[in-house]
Amino acid sequence: MKRAFAHVAGIVALLLTAAAGTLLFTATNATAQMIPDDVGQSSKGLPPALVNVGFDPKLNAQIPLDTEFTDEYGRGVTLRQYAGKKPLLLTFVYFTCPMLCNQVEQSVVGTLKMISFNPGTDYDVAFISMDPTDTPDGALTKKHEAMSRFARPATEPGWHFLTGSKESIDAVAKAAEFRYSYDPKTRLFGHASGILLLTPDGRISRYFFGVDYPASNVRLGLVDASAGKIGTAVDHILLFCYQYDPSKARYSATVLTVMRMGAVATLFCMVIGFVIFRRRDHRSGAGHSSGGYLPKQGAH
Repeated sequence: MKRAFAHVAGIVALLLTAAAGTLLFTATNATAQMIPDDVGQSSKGLPPALVNVGFDPKLNAQIPLDTEFTDEYGRGVTLRQYAGKKPLLLTFVYFTCPMLCNQVEQSVVGTLKMISFNPGTDYDVAFISMDPTDTPDGALTKKHEAMSRFARPATEPGWHFLTGSKESIDAVAKAAEFRYSYDPKTRLFGHASGILLLTPDGRISRYFFGVDYPASNVRLGLVDASAGKIGTAVDHILLFCYQYDPSKARYSATVLTVMRMGAVATLFCMVIGFVIFRRRDHRSGAGHSSGGYLPKQGAH
């Protein structure tokens, strides 16, 4: 029995080691496919109009939720109305942008479409225009486009396309350390791209740069921003295995965590195997006892 148990334990340990190695390889490979580390930072090699453009959010920085804006229906609103009880996904665009902003909007919609959480129920989404001349009509057009692509009509109350004064825009942009510039000759804005995930009290919980936001990262970010109020048991287990790296703006598995999880899983399987073999041994012993020695019968 001991030899059989040792054989099974060895197999279990080998399988778990292989699984841990696969997980580490996957995490490393995924890291290689992520965005560069310096996305969102200002570049010294850019034209003068873009030198001061950048996006350098700080974790736990407070966003002024009481800043006043106008929504796509022309109603006066504040960010607190959206982030009061649930996380808020926030990004800066402008509604007449000919290229980059459209990519950001489409990427946000595409990423959120791959996540089972629903805007309006589990979190809200807000696009803030950095152009003070943008109008609610333009914002409403953008919302219709987003809702058409997202294809979940019931989530419409959770999507917000906001316009506002330069003072309001700059107040939120400054808190997020989102820097942009305007070229009056071309009437175009120079800006970086990315999204913020805010906690219900308006603090920056997570951020992602560029125009490609992995759904798995955004999902974990929303769970983190909600302080565990949304998400499944699997999400919370993944958050134990994966940690957010603010310097790279992404989640990644840490070697130490994977080793710990592998050790716990190995120990658990060994205990289960030991219990199973003990029960089998006990049953085998009981069977031999019940079939004890019977005297031979014959003529006397």
